[in-house]
Amino acid sequence: MATKEVNLESTIGGFTATGQLHTLSVWFILALRLMMGLAFFQSGIEKVLAGDFSAGGYLGSRQAGPAADLFTSMAEVGWFVEFVNVAVPWGEVLIGLGLLFGAFTRLAAFWGAFMMLMFYLGNWSVDHGYINGDFAYMLVFLSVAAFGAGRILGLDAYIESYDVGGQPLIERYPALRYILG
Repeated sequence: MATKEVNLESTIGGFTATGQLHTLSVWFILALRLMMGLAFFQSGIEKVLAGDFSAGGYLGSRQAGPAADLFTSMAEVGWFVEFVNVAVPWGEVLIGLGLLFGAFTRLAAFWGAFMMLMFYLGNWSVDHGYINGDFAYMLVFLSVAAFGAGRILGLDAYIESYDVGGQPLIERYPALRYILG
């Protein structure tokens, strides 16, 4: 087994962080992608198959936190509640499938992180600190996106290299880097 380390460096706002990844890191990144994919797929498919998912009660019962008024307002708009009733279960299914197959991984991870941010704000409680499972899952989704986890035994590696006019897809359309990988 190879044990080569990979050096990383990133600068944001004048601050530079450096580090090293061990080659075993690829397996942990893959595990994070598959874990979140399976969790979201299972959660979504249960809601879809039950056919009785309703977000109205959840949205209307948020009474604490920085987004409580936003959630109350959303609960009062009938068409929005109906949209959320479809978007949450099917969003979870699609995010889960995207992560499980490693297809459109960054797009799936972005929407997963967005959903977890909404759950974090909706489940607001700082009784045990600001960090809870919703926040931690949001960071896992962002990590999956940042590491391009769809290229690890996933379909994104094939999609990115698909030949379009003599060029790999990702070279011909560089903006796709934001949704693939």
